[in-house]
Amino acid sequence: MIGRLRGLVAEIGEEEALIDVAGVGYVVRCGSRTLAHLPPLGEEIVLHIESQWSEAHGLKLYGFLGRDERRAFVTMLAIQGVGPKAALAVLDVLSPTDLVGAVAREDKAAVARANGVGPKLALRLITELKDKQLTDGPVAAFHAQIHAPAAPLAPSNVGEAVAALLGLGVAEVNARRVIEQAALRLGDDAEIPALIKAGLQELGR
Repeated sequence: MIGRLRGLVAEIGEEEALIDVAGVGYVVRCGSRTLAHLPPLGEEIVLHIESQWSEAHGLKLYGFLGRDERRAFVTMLAIQGVGPKAALAVLDVLSPTDLVGAVAREDKAAVARANGVGPKLALRLITELKDKQLTDGPVAAFHAQIHAPAAPLAPSNVGEAVAALLGLGVAEVNARRVIEQAALRLGDDAEIPALIKAGLQELGR
């Protein structure tokens, strides 16, 4: 099975990217966060790959920018009721390190922010991921957070801009993609109106 791809970014879609490796194009399914951080078309990228095979769908490749993301993805897939789409959605809203922290704090609300992940599935993820190795770093580093009060997360400008586009009827995957791309260009401290404007321009509105 394929474990890593190094090639040129040929195409970027809403849910997948086409990676040209020595003239062969590989279709790689990615989360919106990964797609937003891919380099421009024609530039080189290294993706960590999880290969999944089924008789119904054949070979599917899922791509990640880091080993930790791939490890977290594979670990979540081992949980009953968690498919690739849900696992990618969780990694769209929580990095592997953030996911470890959410599990340690039993912060179901943080996991339930993922698109398509309801409260029941979020609780199952929190329960099943305890003591699982989600990153290459030591899990023990987060044990001290278990009993620490969780500070409320202030909404970020990126999050507010995404919410604004959702209110305009833009699909969540598209809203996150264009706003995160805008944040990369304008900086994380960009004002909400500027992010919204850039996102709408990217969408051709």
